[in-house]
Amino acid sequence: MQVAANIVIGLVAAIHAYILVLEMFLWNTPRTRKAFGIEPELAEKTVVLAANQGLYNGFLAAGLVWALIAGGTTGYQFAVFFLICVIIAGLYGAATASKKIIFVQTLPAAVGLVLAIVAH
Repeated sequence: MQVAANIVIGLVAAIHAYILVLEMFLWNTPRTRKAFGIEPELAEKTVVLAANQGLYNGFLAAGLVWALIAGGTTGYQFAVFFLICVIIAGLYGAATASKKIIFVQTLPAAVGLVLAIVAH
């Protein structure tokens, strides 16, 4: 069960690292604008805001990676904390920005949290 938990935690970390790249470095590209459903003009006006948001996603990814590296009780505590952070951020994002965030962020983090708790 621990292996499954670690795989899902790694997947959630990878998702957030990918979001970091999109928001910090690729915000003005057609692919990113399409993914976030924004027009070029809005992307240009929000590039700094998006980079800041991307940085926060990077912190979530870093915390989950640290959980995997640390292992044991410390890793478990980090995993629980950061997965709950992702779940809360995902719920807020789904309520305020896009319902698809439930499937992209919240659901994988919730599965990871359940697996981590069961494995512990």
